[in-house]
Amino acid sequence: MNPTWAAVAAAAAFVWFGMVLAISFLEAPLKFRAPGVTLRIGLGIGRLVFRALNRAEAVLAGVLVVAVAAGGPAAPVVALTVAAVTLLAVQLAAVRPVLNRRSDRVLAGEDVPRSRAHLVYVACESVKAMTLPALGVALMPV
Repeated sequence: MNPTWAAVAAAAAFVWFGMVLAISFLEAPLKFRAPGVTLRIGLGIGRLVFRALNRAEAVLAGVLVVAVAAGGPAAPVVALTVAAVTLLAVQLAAVRPVLNRRSDRVLAGEDVPRSRAHLVYVACESVKAMTLPALGVALMPV
């Protein structure tokens, strides 16, 4: 793969990985443990934070796709790129809308059961958290 495009793609993969770790696995669970943070407040904050994260992820996914496509990648790089971008697409198109509808109801004061969609989102994040560093390493010159 072209070294310049590989470096751009690797940087995008590692920055994306860092953002997923920081928000999904650190900020999200910790905010509900802070004193005075109710479920409604936590959901309101979470919606804002995850909306921003997902936008940043979409930009990084775009950079990654362009860099990988332009760089003449090997098959493993293509497979890992497709996996990461597909996981994000599933989260944005299928899982987030379900979670948003549930959080709308909670924020409106309804008592609603926990959603399995949250577990699907976490599963996607977990697989992304394994895929992105693997992709970054695959993009690095030997």
